[in-house]
Amino acid sequence: MEIQATEISGVFTVAIPSFKDERGLFQKLYRRDVFEAQGIDWQIREEFVSVSAKGVLRGMHFQKAPFAHHKLVSCYAGRVLDVVLDMRAGSETFGKTYSQELGDTITGLILPEGVAHGFYALEDSSIVHYQTSCEYVPEADSGVHWDSFGFKWPCADPDLSGRDEKHPKWNPEETPFK
Repeated sequence: MEIQATEISGVFTVAIPSFKDERGLFQKLYRRDVFEAQGIDWQIREEFVSVSAKGVLRGMHFQKAPFAHHKLVSCYAGRVLDVVLDMRAGSETFGKTYSQELGDTITGLILPEGVAHGFYALEDSSIVHYQTSCEYVPEADSGVHWDSFGFKWPCADPDLSGRDEKHPKWNPEETPFK
């Protein structure tokens, strides 16, 4: 397992060890001592899985304090374009984005508190797995509109949920992460 910093402060890629043979695939997604050696010290409290058809965009989501959470995101099957927006006013990368294609054997992303996260499914039946540092709290659930922060998505008209269509536009002056 290899962890590498990205150009967004606190966002890391994780090379996930994968073992494939004629029977299928085996992966190790998490190893606490490897994470701690990189200064990443949070406990996994909840896990989610989403399955998306090609063209689905999920995001850009976050939870407001005091329920903001860290995430470990990976893709079990299919391929997605994963996107992060740094919303932390004190961060040297405030307002910047990072994107990474995630597939079934290569990479995961470690995301800190204070970033919005979303992804676009590049293939049918794309399975994304999330591990978070705190439980989902509906009252703290929030997001920013997918096309309001300058990122160039691969599709101008993605398949969105009603909830994601209603997210407000990104306004750096009103970030909840001061």
